[in-house]
Amino acid sequence: MSQQKNKTFMLRKEDAKPSWFILDATGKTLGRFASEIAKILRGKHKPTFTSHIDGGDGVIVTNAEKIIVSGSKEAQKLYRHYSGGMGGLREIPYATMKARKPTYIIERAVQGMMPKSRLGKQQVKKLRVYAGTEHNQTAQKPVQANI
Repeated sequence: MSQQKNKTFMLRKEDAKPSWFILDATGKTLGRFASEIAKILRGKHKPTFTSHIDGGDGVIVTNAEKIIVSGSKEAQKLYRHYSGGMGGLREIPYATMKARKPTYIIERAVQGMMPKSRLGKQQVKKLRVYAGTEHNQTAQKPVQANI
C-alpha cells in the first residue's frame, strides 16, 4: 500500500490573477482597517498565499476623511518627518493632517504594516486612497468588499 505524500503549493508569478476591491473607510478604526488592507495587498486572504510572490489584490479606499481613531489619539497622535537640515524635524498633529491630507493617514498606516522589502514596496503601489466617494479606477472593474 503506497502512501500519498502531501505537496506544498507554491504560487507562480504567472499564475497570480490580481483583482481589485473597493473598501469604504466610513466609521472604521484606523489600525484595524489598515491591517485588513495590508492583508489583501499581500494576498493573505487567499488560500494560494505564497510569501515570496506578489499574489495580492489591489485596494481602492473611499471616504478616507471619515476614518476614526480610538482613545485620545485624535489629540496626541503626531506625524513626524525630517527635512534633513538642522532643527528640521517636523511634527504635524493628527487633526491637522486629517484636514489637509486625509489620504496620507491611511497610506502611512498601511505602509507601516507592509514588509520592508522590494516586494512590500511593489505591493503597496496597488493601494489607491480617495478622500470622497468618487474614484477613477473603473477600468480595473473593482468589486465592493465589506470589511
